[in-house]
Amino acid sequence: MEISQLVESALDEYKVFQTSQALAAQSWKYKMQASMLEIYNENIQDLLASKSNAGKGGKQQLLDLITHDAKGTQLSDLTIVDVSTIGQVSNLLQKAAHSRSVGRTDMNEESSRSHFVFTLRIYGVNESTEQQEQGVLNLIDLAGSERLSRSGATGERLKETQAINKSLSSLSDVIFVLAKKDDHVPFRNSQLTYLIRLVMVDSWLLVVAKPISEIGLCLVLV
Repeated sequence: MEISQLVESALDEYKVFQTSQALAAQSWKYKMQASMLEIYNENIQDLLASKSNAGKGGKQQLLDLITHDAKGTQLSDLTIVDVSTIGQVSNLLQKAAHSRSVGRTDMNEESSRSHFVFTLRIYGVNESTEQQEQGVLNLIDLAGSERLSRSGATGERLKETQAINKSLSSLSDVIFVLAKKDDHVPFRNSQLTYLIRLVMVDSWLLVVAKPISEIGLCLVLV
């Protein structure tokens, strides 16, 4: 299953947009915002950034993780787009797909060389009671792990494979420690785990997105 299909299925399963429209009759007004990024070679890149914001060589600007005492961990200059339909999300997914890093290895003709992170932020306010609600849905398509001896990776592909395997190993360590409920969780061992650590502490679910190569997984964090 492609990541775009997975995102659309998740939004349909949770009935995100249908529910927000139905609750309008009860004075609820919702605002939803989407963002999409990739973690490539331990660098975070904005997949929805306009070409005018691109760096040298047309590459996307790298984003920095900034930690605030009050706001927690945030990304600098991340593009966030207002959405109100699945169709709008689909268009953004197509744009992100064109910017995502892919490459060929001996094990995969067109291998994703990065972890893809889709985030939908939901803000709701009841205009009658002034009650407020907010939530976040994160879908993370993990790049597949490959054995170096079988991937045939050299040069830049070798560097990519090493970065992918290291981050997946860090994620495995985090999940193992969380399952044991140890006090110290090694979130800072990779950009992937550092980025999602706050969500994973509260609630996390690991599901299979596509059984390819050694690992083909997707994280659903709600």
